[in-house]
Amino acid sequence: MSKCKIGMTDGRMYELYAQWVSSYSEDIEIIRLGYRFDNLEQVKACQALVFTGGEDVHPRRYGRLDYLTYCIPEDFDEQRDDFEWALLQYAEQYPLPILGICRGLQLINVFHGGTLIPDIPTWGKFNHAKGTDGLPREHGIQLDVHGQLYRITGEAMGVVNSLHHQSADRIGKGLVASALSPDGIVEAIEQKEMEGKPFFLLVQWHPERMTDIESPFVRNIGEAFVASVIQDGKTVKEEKR
Repeated sequence: MSKCKIGMTDGRMYELYAQWVSSYSEDIEIIRLGYRFDNLEQVKACQALVFTGGEDVHPRRYGRLDYLTYCIPEDFDEQRDDFEWALLQYAEQYPLPILGICRGLQLINVFHGGTLIPDIPTWGKFNHAKGTDGLPREHGIQLDVHGQLYRITGEAMGVVNSLHHQSADRIGKGLVASALSPDGIVEAIEQKEMEGKPFFLLVQWHPERMTDIESPFVRNIGEAFVASVIQDGKTVKEEKR
């Protein structure tokens, strides 16, 4: 039996993301996608995509070059932006299940016409970056009980880790925020209309680095995503018979 192939974007701590997703089924294979490998064409072999965390999305992508003064130039990788933008264009043309994490949420929101807060503390919110000890912060989140994330987790509230200094601001067309932190930072985004569409979920926290791997904000999300990929893969194979 051939495995379902999940494309995963290359970036910082890639191995943690790959290990986390792979832990939910032996029936999937991870394909590492990145400009350093010059392997954009491999997306054609993928049944789903995971957009991982990492560098800041350059503000030119959402038309706010005036935000550069709030950014750290070393945190940009425009080649990565370009490569992953092309992946999203492919996934829009040939709809695939998508899971976005941290930077993944931010890039995909921008792809759909949204904008970002370039530096959360400067915008008058709590610090969401790692603590002075170098470890992730933790904070609560509140879910929209009418959203997909609530149906996946079964929880109206929860606690997640936090490792970011940028966040979604205006939400992209066709998308909606489905979880917020106490200070109003967007913690999850999904599609407004999901019926008949592949799995699509963007989260601002890092499930692959959560201490409690049994948390519904870790396990339930991983299981739901992988199950949808395998199911979609079986459906495609049956349609080709």
